Amino acid sequence: MHTLTTKEARRIWLRAQRLDEAEPFGHGPEATRRAIAHLGYVQIDTINVIERCHHHILFTRIPKYRRTDLQHAQSVEKSVFEYWTHALAYVPTAALPHFLAEMRRRKREPGRWFDSVEPMTLRKVLRRIRADGPITMRDFDGGDLVEKDHPWASRKPEKRALQLAFFAGDLVVNARHGMVKSYELADRHFGWDKRPKPTRDSETIAYLLDRALTAQGVVSLDSICHLAASRKPVMRALIDRRVRQKALLPVRIEGAGDAEHWIAPETLEAAQVAIAGEPRVHILSPFDPLIIQRKRLAQFFGYEHRFEAYVPKEKRILGYFALPVLVGDEIVAALDLKADRAAKTLLVQQWTWIGRKKSAALKRQIEAELCRFEKFQLD
Repeated sequence: MHTLTTKEARRIWLRAQRLDEAEPFGHGPEATRRAIAHLGYVQIDTINVIERCHHHILFTRIPKYRRTDLQHAQSVEKSVFEYWTHALAYVPTAALPHFLAEMRRRKREPGRWFDSVEPMTLRKVLRRIRADGPITMRDFDGGDLVEKDHPWASRKPEKRALQLAFFAGDLVVNARHGMVKSYELADRHFGWDKRPKPTRDSETIAYLLDRALTAQGVVSLDSICHLAASRKPVMRALIDRRVRQKALLPVRIEGAGDAEHWIAPETLEAAQVAIAGEPRVHILSPFDPLIIQRKRLAQFFGYEHRFEAYVPKEKRILGYFALPVLVGDEIVAALDLKADRAAKTLLVQQWTWIGRKKSAALKRQIEAELCRFEKFQLD
């Protein structure tokens, strides 16, 4: 069994995340399609203290990224679509057949969240979209309002009907205006004469493993099946089969104890090539694929990130919306930032150094990236 140092494991992950190159996906709308195809998904979140995380994640890897590039990919080129991975995310349209079985299941078994959806309301919503075209929640008037049964619910019964039709695959989000979603019939949006067939379960498991290997480099069961523990037994069987075929190698990571990891032979070979040039500085979203799996982050980087937006103010350590700062292959600081859009400035509400690398030169490096980040926030 090959043993990786923690530093080697970090660099493999950073290379897989394309955080060690200046412009790994090029620029323009095509770069957005390539980035999402490589990462496998880009998480969507509504918090807008700074730019929302889906734009932030893409900007981190595409220095000349523009928000209209994502709009083009979703609404014009239709190379990405929205669906649930471990959270709501942009996913490559090429991977859509792997989600169709889940959509069918949602249609059969909507779940308790959708118990209140009346079949008549659902039919009315679909009939209106079929006749009038794409629609947003704002296009529904007050109608018969209902009592909210959850803080995130709406008093308009049509909202939950739209959500159910979305999860069941009848509707797709065809565009976003800020965070306002426009819904369209999936068949009409994609121009399907005949809906594609769902992949077999075994093909979907293989897709999830390959997706993780591409975007993570070195993987574990936890990292492949993030927030989907029920998939672990079949995933482990596939990993064991690939190990027997020598398509995967088991590796040990120093300091990770008995935690099992695997890597593709070609990835291990490429990892021996040193990273050249000056260390790159990235101000990362707390929802970035490098940050979102907290246990893996702590294991590889020795850094435990705290997302404190929902923590009482008096208990916060890093700040309301702290962003980890990656320099080279180390997380050296966490910055609690806020965009003051009226004053056209980016506020540093708290600067927390991580580890022992604090220096005036390092601060200047981070401040230079902050200037670029501020320009993106306020464009």
